[in-house]
Amino acid sequence: SSVFEMKEEGDSQEQSYLTLTSDAGTSSDERTEAVGTVMNQLRDEGFIRGWRDELYPVSETFNSPALFLMERAAVSVLGVMEYGVHINGIVQESRKEEPKMWIARRSATKSKFPGMLDHIVAGGQPAGISLIDNVVKECEEEAGIEESIVRAGVQPVGAISYENWDPKTDKLTRCVLFNYDLYLPPDFEPKPVDGEVQGFMLWSMDQIKESMASDYADPIKPNCYVVIIDYLLRTGQISPDSSGYLDILRELRSGDCQ
Repeated sequence: SSVFEMKEEGDSQEQSYLTLTSDAGTSSDERTEAVGTVMNQLRDEGFIRGWRDELYPVSETFNSPALFLMERAAVSVLGVMEYGVHINGIVQESRKEEPKMWIARRSATKSKFPGMLDHIVAGGQPAGISLIDNVVKECEEEAGIEESIVRAGVQPVGAISYENWDPKTDKLTRCVLFNYDLYLPPDFEPKPVDGEVQGFMLWSMDQIKESMASDYADPIKPNCYVVIIDYLLRTGQISPDSSGYLDILRELRSGDCQ
């Protein structure tokens, strides 16, 4: 039996789309099992790399019931919407003081963007957990930040969205990232816990701004740029008088945000 099929709208192949067949089942559990069988085969054939054993919900919108669940590493193969949480780790004792931001160095063994700079904490939004509980979980797992510190200092600050097609792999990433500012005690120092991070650095705002340059020698993981730029805009680190300010503001939510 076949799990997927191509269908066309109208006379143009450009309007064709991939959908599930009736053989994939009618319930979320049945579809999850059927799609999982195909994705396992694609993994075994080397088409899907960086397998995580972490299930993502596939749904019409963020708050809609899951039509099925699928392996995180396979999401971009189908181009379905994925969601995540990104945390800006901020140290600022008073409003008069210039804030600083914790930056992480990714492990050299990561399947994606090894050794690159990253947020203090970031992660995908898996099935069966709320956003804030996922923030707490990721903070504990990636940076050793205790739940009490997270809940005392975290603030949800909105979301950004983007789409990216990689011509080398022919994969489409469609993503919404929920952003959080986490205010940390000045004497707190994050520590690598789960092996995904080599270490952490506390940077000034000038260092953060310098790192946004396209020719910066030590690049950041690509989807962190938009979250950090959003922070710089929200906190007035980038003046609204700056050339292209509104263009940047618009591009931060240029993806399908639903």
